[in-house]
Amino acid sequence: MDNTVGATLDIFANTPNLNRWIFDRLSPWVGRRVLEVGAGLGTITALMLDRELVVATEIEDEFLAKLRAVMAGRPNVTVERLDLNHVPADALRAHRLDTVICVNVLEHVDNDLAALAGLRASVVPGGRLCLYVPALPWLYGTIDKGLLHFRRYGRGELAGRLRDAGWRILHMSYMNLLGIPGWFLNSRVLRRKLLPVKQVALYDKLTPLLRVEDRIPLPIGMSLVAVGEAS
Repeated sequence: MDNTVGATLDIFANTPNLNRWIFDRLSPWVGRRVLEVGAGLGTITALMLDRELVVATEIEDEFLAKLRAVMAGRPNVTVERLDLNHVPADALRAHRLDTVICVNVLEHVDNDLAALAGLRASVVPGGRLCLYVPALPWLYGTIDKGLLHFRRYGRGELAGRLRDAGWRILHMSYMNLLGIPGWFLNSRVLRRKLLPVKQVALYDKLTPLLRVEDRIPLPIGMSLVAVGEAS
């Protein structure tokens, strides 16, 4: 695992307000039998423990071991290996999944269209995909490179990918408007490879105030929230 990716996951494991905000934006569409793609250290997994089934997946051995340790004793949580470059749709269908949740993962996949199509084939008819991805291609910089991002998404680009993969779009919106200046400064101006820990901690403390944007349709945001239904 890349050290920068691991360090970033450690930083965001300690941002409970931001993690809750992301999940709350997706939760209206999250069902009872959920596949979580790229569960990392289990920060989002921990918010879904009331579900009938959560299949928490990772590709890295280190994260798989940590997830199994953290989720031990949770009979409704199973931890499995998943590579989005080769989605095992037949095996996943056996779980009768009604939801896929994918937070800050799709941008790490070169062939994202194939990954989206594989996930589409993994859910029951009418199953939903809940996505959270980095937005604004012009914001792509050294932090994105350090995190091994292939891209940041334009709204039209993401919509096209979802439709081409067989998802009917139910919802798409921007999120995190005020995160843009900090990302631009750190990634495009100062050319850092990692977000400063103190800045992230401060942002997490301010998140309850920033959630006012949930009531306002944003014309732009640092991330995109998208929900698709298997058509």
